[in-house]
Amino acid sequence: MNVAVKPKNEEQRIDYLKDLKLLNFDKEEFIEEMNFLASRLIGTPISLVTLIDREKQWIKSAIGTDLKETPRNISFCSHAILEEEPMIVNDASKDERFTDNPLVNGQLNNIRFYAGAQLAVDGVNLGALCLIDTKPREFSEEDRKALK
Repeated sequence: MNVAVKPKNEEQRIDYLKDLKLLNFDKEEFIEEMNFLASRLIGTPISLVTLIDREKQWIKSAIGTDLKETPRNISFCSHAILEEEPMIVNDASKDERFTDNPLVNGQLNNIRFYAGAQLAVDGVNLGALCLIDTKPREFSEEDRKALK
C-alpha cells in the first residue's frame, strides 16, 4: 500500500486544526449542507467531509456510510491534501497507490471511484470534501469544476 507522505507544512496544518477546534464531533449545519449538495450534484452514493490529523482521518460529515474515522495511512484524503487541485481516481483497483488498500480490496469497503477537493484555510489543506462510489466512474471537466 502506498502511504501518503506528510506535507511540508504538517505542523502548521495540525496547529490550524487545534486552533480552529475542528476535531470535535458536533454536527455543523453548513458542513452537512455542503456535503449533501455535493453528493446530490455529482450523484455518488457516498460523500464525506474529512479532516486529516496526525494519525487519523476524522469524518465530520458522512452520507452513505457510518464511518466516523479511519487510520490516516489508508486514507485517500491524505493523498488529496498533498495536491492543489481536486484528486480524481476513476478506478482505485487499478491505481497503484490504492490497489491493496483495505478500503478498496473489500476488507473495510469496496471503493472504486474517489474525487476529493481540498478544504483549506489560508492555503493550508486541512482535509477534503470527497465523493466516493463502489463502481468505477469517469469524472467530466464539468464535474471537476462543480466539485472545486
